[in-house]
Amino acid sequence: MKNIRLFTVCVVTIMDTAPGLIIHRFAIVLLPLLLVSVSGQQQYFRIQPKDVKVHEGGEALLECEVTNQAGQVQWTKDGFALGFSAIIPGFPRYSVVGDSRNGVYNLRIVNASLSDDAEYQCQVGPARFNKAIRANARLSVISPPSSIEIVDHAPNSKIEIRENQEYQLECLVKNSKPAAKIVWYRGNVELKLDKRVDTTTEVNEPSGSGRHAKRYNVLSRIKLQPTSEDDYEGYTCEARHEALPPDMPLRVTVQLSVLYPPGIPYIEGYTEGETIRRGQTVELTCKSRGGNPPAQLIWYKNGEQIRMAYRTAGRVSENIYTFTADATDNKARYRCEASNIMSQGPLKTEIQLTVLFAPAQVSISGPTEARIGDSVPLTCTTANSNPPAEIKWLVAGRHIRNATSRTVVSPEGGWITTSNITAVVAPNKRSLVVICHGINMQLTENIVSTHTINVLYPPSQPIIHGYTEATSIAVGTVQKISCISSGGNPLATLTWYKNDKKINSVTKVNDRSVSAEVNILVNVTDNEARYKCEASNSATEIPLFETVTLNVYFPPDHVVIRKDPPELKTGTIATLTCDSSSSNPEARLSWWREGIPVQGVTNVTKPGLHGGKVSSIMLSLDITPELNGIVYTCQATNEALQRSVHDAITLEVLYKPIFSDVPTEQQTGIEGQPMVLSLQATGNPSNIVYTWTKDGIDAGQDLRVLVDGPVLNITKLRKEDSGVYMCEAVNSEGSTSVKFNLTVQYAAVIRDAPEFVMVNPGENAHLHCVAEGNPLSESHISWRREGFSDSDMEQRTERTYRNGTSYLVVQTPTREDNGNFYCVVNNGIGSETTRPVYLVVKYKPEMDTSPQISKAASNTGDTGRLVCRASGAPKLRFTWSREGATIPVNTTEKYYIDSHQVDIVKYESVLLVKHVRPSDYGGYECVVRNEMGFATATVKLDVTSAPDPPTSMTVLNVTHDSVLVGWVPGFDGGMEPSYRIRYRPTAAFGEGYRYMDVIGSNITSFTITGLAMATDYTISIMAFNKLGSSKYLPDTLRAKTSSELPPSFHSPSQDVDYQSDEDGRGGVSGLVIIVVTVVGMAVLMLNVLLIGCCLHRRANKRLTAASEQSSSKSATIEMYAPSSYNETVTGETLSSVSEKSESYSNGDSNQEYLEDGTKAAASTYLIDQIEYPYPYPTYEMQHQPKPHHDEQDVRNAYSHVVDGAKLHYTAAGNIATAHPVVDGQYYNISPDARYIPYPPQLEFSHMGQPVMPGTGSLRRLQHRGPVVPPPDVTVSHNPPPHSALSTQQQQQQQQQNGPTAPTPLLSTFNPTLSYPATMETEGHLV
Repeated sequence: MKNIRLFTVCVVTIMDTAPGLIIHRFAIVLLPLLLVSVSGQQQYFRIQPKDVKVHEGGEALLECEVTNQAGQVQWTKDGFALGFSAIIPGFPRYSVVGDSRNGVYNLRIVNASLSDDAEYQCQVGPARFNKAIRANARLSVISPPSSIEIVDHAPNSKIEIRENQEYQLECLVKNSKPAAKIVWYRGNVELKLDKRVDTTTEVNEPSGSGRHAKRYNVLSRIKLQPTSEDDYEGYTCEARHEALPPDMPLRVTVQLSVLYPPGIPYIEGYTEGETIRRGQTVELTCKSRGGNPPAQLIWYKNGEQIRMAYRTAGRVSENIYTFTADATDNKARYRCEASNIMSQGPLKTEIQLTVLFAPAQVSISGPTEARIGDSVPLTCTTANSNPPAEIKWLVAGRHIRNATSRTVVSPEGGWITTSNITAVVAPNKRSLVVICHGINMQLTENIVSTHTINVLYPPSQPIIHGYTEATSIAVGTVQKISCISSGGNPLATLTWYKNDKKINSVTKVNDRSVSAEVNILVNVTDNEARYKCEASNSATEIPLFETVTLNVYFPPDHVVIRKDPPELKTGTIATLTCDSSSSNPEARLSWWREGIPVQGVTNVTKPGLHGGKVSSIMLSLDITPELNGIVYTCQATNEALQRSVHDAITLEVLYKPIFSDVPTEQQTGIEGQPMVLSLQATGNPSNIVYTWTKDGIDAGQDLRVLVDGPVLNITKLRKEDSGVYMCEAVNSEGSTSVKFNLTVQYAAVIRDAPEFVMVNPGENAHLHCVAEGNPLSESHISWRREGFSDSDMEQRTERTYRNGTSYLVVQTPTREDNGNFYCVVNNGIGSETTRPVYLVVKYKPEMDTSPQISKAASNTGDTGRLVCRASGAPKLRFTWSREGATIPVNTTEKYYIDSHQVDIVKYESVLLVKHVRPSDYGGYECVVRNEMGFATATVKLDVTSAPDPPTSMTVLNVTHDSVLVGWVPGFDGGMEPSYRIRYRPTAAFGEGYRYMDVIGSNITSFTITGLAMATDYTISIMAFNKLGSSKYLPDTLRAKTSSELPPSFHSPSQDVDYQSDEDGRGGVSGLVIIVVTVVGMAVLMLNVLLIGCCLHRRANKRLTAASEQSSSKSATIEMYAPSSYNETVTGETLSSVSEKSESYSNGDSNQEYLEDGTKAAASTYLIDQIEYPYPYPTYEMQHQPKPHHDEQDVRNAYSHVVDGAKLHYTAAGNIATAHPVVDGQYYNISPDARYIPYPPQLEFSHMGQPVMPGTGSLRRLQHRGPVVPPPDVTVSHNPPPHSALSTQQQQQQQQQNGPTAPTPLLSTFNPTLSYPATMETEGHLV
């Protein structure tokens, strides 16, 4: 109202003062007044924002209310404007809530995070007459700690620590805001420690707004020095934070396990000074309190461990030892030791037991036997006793009062008491009883021992009865003899002896006497035998005895007749002696002849065995043949017993054997034939043994020599059968022998010759040959050498002979003389024998450059095998190197070298390259040396590939229907090769090739069967392996089957011919023969003229076309192959094309080979599928040529020497010699006089290496790609349409170019075949 009044006054004043200016002045004054009026309504905060704290994840509300709001309201966060919208972009958790009409702009934040912790400002923008206003508020987001841990210790874990050892605990509280407060507790009591260190670190976490949210980690460290009181005590770390409920703080606890020594052990169950009776059960308990870990308790007795088992309960350990007391426990010290890992040493306590016990036994020692009046010392000893025992003696029922005793300490405990007395043996007593008492007075226990002494008396003299001295007893009767002895203490022991040898007897004991009886079955040994009876007991020092001697009659056991001499011979005097065995009384002897008594010499007696006598009687005889077979008997008689024995002898008069038929002294036989010799001898005895010997050795040791008594049969004579043979006939009288000399003639053989002889160049060579034969002389041994004529042998060698040895001296041999000299022996019996002696003239090494070893192949990771082969003399030494570095011999795992000798002059070294890598491919140099020089060769190692073709092929044998061919293998490409042989009749133009596969290892020959008889065949071969195939060899090998059937072959036609001849209807008349001969001569002359004309025309054509060779060749190629020859022509197809353009007629031969050594095209690419009898399909391919590379890049090219490019075989199989190849990389065909070679050699612009001059050869490259027919090749199974030429034109063309081959049947490629994809097949343009 005051302002309004002021306005009114001002208006009135203005109007009164200047009415003309009222409007103008009113406007000037009105504006400020209005401003003053409006300023009185300025916007302001009704409720200003206040600082707010919110839990992380909670909701915060910052209040802001404006009165008289004029401007727009927005919030800022740390100066960043959040915008004027209620929904704040980019802050989905932020929103402005309230009522804008009433000026309420509260900022709500949900799910608060640490990124929301900031300074917020509520801003009201300026408006009409209102200035901007601002109000700040702080939003604090608090976050409780995420975890609490005691570092390096799991919650509630146990920490083991030694007593008084300082230890540090660290408590870490992570990720709180603001920083948490840490409180430590020991048990339930808060710790107030001075040595506590708390560290707070800030942890920044990236937030969604790009700001870093701040959290805090708090680490609190305390140091402890625990004592035993802290054992099992828990230490707790507690985190306090305003974001945590007061009643749920974060806590973590660990428990201390304080290691400290145990308490001193103590013993329960016995008090020092107590007494224990023996046998009483004692239980000693050792205990120890405290200690961590609990104490280990061990019992010891007198220093020896007796028990270790103990138990614990809490912090108390105890070991209970229960035992039964015995004497060893008296004064025994029982010790208990307590210890744990904290003990400096074991803690000990011990007690000493006192055990009372009586002696376990009493023993008396002394004699158990004594004589009357002897003083017997006795000793009584007690076992250990506590207290000592007293000893009391009782002898023969009387107490001994003054017995002495002594006491000693027993090592087992207690005391041992000993007492000694002497007892005198009184008469008239058989025993003396002594008793000893051991008495423990304190325990009132008495132990008694008894000792008995026997009183000894000697027995009476023994008496023998049952036999009277000098009484005779007949042998074989039973005699009883008894021995009796009386008295004695103890009774006597009786023992019988026969001639001092103890014998068994039967003993009988009575009260006062004892007897022993023996029963004797009388034999001859009892005569004069002395029987003795001995009586003894303990009282006799020398036994008492009585003897008796027996007298026994016995007859002789046998008689023996002796002859002198042992063998009775006619005309001698023999003595027969008869001896009887021992007899009592002596025996009477007598002789009997054929049962009639004869007078002999008087008996002679002498002492014999067993107290008897031996008798003898002799009889002399004049030996005559009549005494042979006479029986003489000797009889011996014991007249007292009327018993006799006898013996008889049959006389034999002996004479040695006599042979009746004796063979001549000299006997001759031939080796291999039988010989039989038969002899016969007679003699007495008739049992004659025949013995055959040869040179003093048993002749029957050889199985061929059969000995049957007097017959010697040698089934098959050998040379070693020669010698002196003797047949000896033997009987008991003597022997007679017959000798003869057997000579065996046998073929001469060579027994010894050196394998080789090595000499220096120019030095004479000495060869020798030792022969054996019968007969054998210098004329039977000769020497020869292949390539040496008889004159050469005479001029260059010298021969001598001595003692079956032929010596050959080769004068000044050279390298060319190396080879075998043959020693030939022949004496006319059997066949000759030959032995080679190799002459080696030293020469420097020469390398073997065979294609199969000049290269090697192996895949990566496999083992490469490189072969180096050379010849030379003397011994060769190999060295391998690579890029100038020598490869060590078997010192690394990469290379292995094996060098060995193949034959006398050939050596071989094999280099194995293991685990081949790409860097291993290339050349390896092999150097071979000897004292004569050295040679080198390079072997190239490459990856495996298709093989090279064989280097050559030859015919080994032919029959009427088969051909045996052999070949020299080429390089195998590093894999095992197989071969395919193709063949066809040479003269058959329309017949295709036939094929045969040769599968197997190291096969170099094959028999082609099923051929026609007397037919000429063209044969070729190629090689293939898993990676591809080689080309075929040129068709230069021809073989003709035999026109003669073998004798065993039988044909039906032969039977017909034979029958026709017999019938006379198969003959040919003489007129027919003349006509055929004339016609044949005419035809032959015509052929000669035609051949001359053709040769003349061909020579003219060559001369005129020499300068136009290239164009003519190209024209010829284009004529037969419309497409470019660079795409479809190989070396062989060029040859075939040239053949078509330049063929000529020369009989049969010109149809087969042209001047370059290849076959006519008609015979190489035409295939007759209809007549093909083998499982291989017939096909021909057009080959795509490959660009020419350098020689080192061309693999599997021909590198072998072709022994003969054009080989001609006659019916006998002779082979024409061919020229060697100059360059092994080319086919070389030796020129033939019948053919005119090409003029200058045909060259191709794409071939980098020139063709060798003068050979007519083209280089052949290995085809590697798949075989695909060129686009200009027509493949058909149907015969081609007839030529558009007229019949006359065809005849003219045939006359110019020679005979026209039959129309060929073209074939497709058989898709069912499984040949290798890279197999190369011969092909020509069609």
